[in-house]
Amino acid sequence: MKRVIQNKYKKWLLATFCALIPLVAIYMQETNKKHSIPDAIKTEALKALSYYPELEHTGIEFRFKKNIKKSIMQAQPTFWSLIKGKKNRSYKIFISETFEIEGKQFSVTKIPKNVLIGWLGHELGHIMDYRNRSSLNLIWFGIKYSFSDSYIKEAERAADTYAVEKNMDSYILETKNFILNHTDLSEVYKARIKKYYLSPNEILKLVEDRDMGLNLESDD
Repeated sequence: MKRVIQNKYKKWLLATFCALIPLVAIYMQETNKKHSIPDAIKTEALKALSYYPELEHTGIEFRFKKNIKKSIMQAQPTFWSLIKGKKNRSYKIFISETFEIEGKQFSVTKIPKNVLIGWLGHELGHIMDYRNRSSLNLIWFGIKYSFSDSYIKEAERAADTYAVEKNMDSYILETKNFILNHTDLSEVYKARIKKYYLSPNEILKLVEDRDMGLNLESDD
């Protein structure tokens, strides 16, 4: 009887071990990778990343996606990395291969390079924001972002601010102007951008404040 119980226990351990192997493989994959970038946007993504030296050793996967609800790009922490500490967390930036705004079809790889760099720089600004948050805070962040207009505005403006602080203002401004001055984009979509994101004038004010602070530091 004792031997039968032992055999069943060994079989249970073996089955559990086999079940855990795929999970461990996924976990190790998330742990070991740094930047994974599709060739179609590699030049632009590396340019955007060059403004964020703090993210050099942060695992970031840029991935094309068929459709992203209400967005063209979306940055988020990977599921498994939420159980790690802040320093070991990894992230994904989802990018729509094509996107439709008010019936007009666009391809993300066909937009001007500087506009794409600015868009990616904004998403990296989100990651800069995320890396300072605890895992519980990030979960709560996701919930509030899904249901609160005021929180969407706060989060999007924070990402813009990070990008400007990293001297990406010229790219961010090109992205804003591409959207706001593009005749093929509807006024409904433009109104959404104006509602949640920093305006060009607000970005210029941030640049002025940033440069003034740098001048004061150099005088000291």
